[in-house]
Amino acid sequence: MTADRQTLLYLYRRLSYIRQAESLLVRLYKEQQMRTPTHFGIGQEAVAVGVCGALRQGDVVYTHHRSHNHYLAQGGDFFALASELYGRSTGCSEGRGGSVHLTARESGFIASSAILGEMVAVAAGSALAFKIDGETRVAVSFFGDATCEEGVFYETLNYAAIHKLPVLLVCENNLYSTESSLSVRQPPGTDLCARARAFGLSALSVDGNDVEAVYNAAEEILQNIRAGVGPTFLECRTYRWLEHVGPNYDHDMGRTYRQRAELEEWMARCPVKRCAAKLMESQAISEQEIARIEADFDAELEAAAAKARQQPFPDASDLFRNVW
Repeated sequence: MTADRQTLLYLYRRLSYIRQAESLLVRLYKEQQMRTPTHFGIGQEAVAVGVCGALRQGDVVYTHHRSHNHYLAQGGDFFALASELYGRSTGCSEGRGGSVHLTARESGFIASSAILGEMVAVAAGSALAFKIDGETRVAVSFFGDATCEEGVFYETLNYAAIHKLPVLLVCENNLYSTESSLSVRQPPGTDLCARARAFGLSALSVDGNDVEAVYNAAEEILQNIRAGVGPTFLECRTYRWLEHVGPNYDHDMGRTYRQRAELEEWMARCPVKRCAAKLMESQAISEQEIARIEADFDAELEAAAAKARQQPFPDASDLFRNVW
């Protein structure tokens, strides 16, 4: 199964939009008007775009602290995201959640959380509800490779497999947890898919920087889940370009846990450029059209961010609203 030309064009536009949105937020974040710890997902866009592009209306998405890509890929509004980062009342979480606690329930993006592994279990809860109600909806949880070291992850695998829950568990394996590499956190030869299979799940590993590969895998997996095969684990091999939290490159900050050459090797596999190159090779798009798309997105995003910055902060009288 391969994505047709129109689908690939759609995926490219989503990739480009999210890359430009995150790049703008990186620039604005350095002005220090966004007073929330922020985890940027530049370099990892193809995972969110590929999976969310294969979902249907009614499916739900949960994710982790590096949440912007998934929020935008699932249809979250950029103005509401920028407002949230500025702490404004027009933010998607009314200025209360910051970068790591986003929501766009109307689009099926239910929540993100900074607690490692939490959203894996919550997604399984949604999947259980879908099964009890006899619906063909699917719950998706995105998480990093470090979640595969949490107890709740394995409890969820076991429960989801026993009850054949309609849940897709998407691991964004970017090789690092904060500043600790996979090699020092897991035994040599560890295979994350093998771990999932040991609990009775179907499991697949794909190139997470190839949006078409991610989309094709997600399409087939979701079809099987809706047919009743039960939960599936999808490992997407990818890489974050920026520091764990913040808008800078690690080498610019003097950090040595990973080398600049490693980053540059992964940057050469940029998911946005790879998709654009594939489209140009098939003459589905031209360089001029790409430039026009980027210019249109830039104007739209700049205007939304400027508007967000002018919005009011939450009123102090609302401080204890929704607190129990």
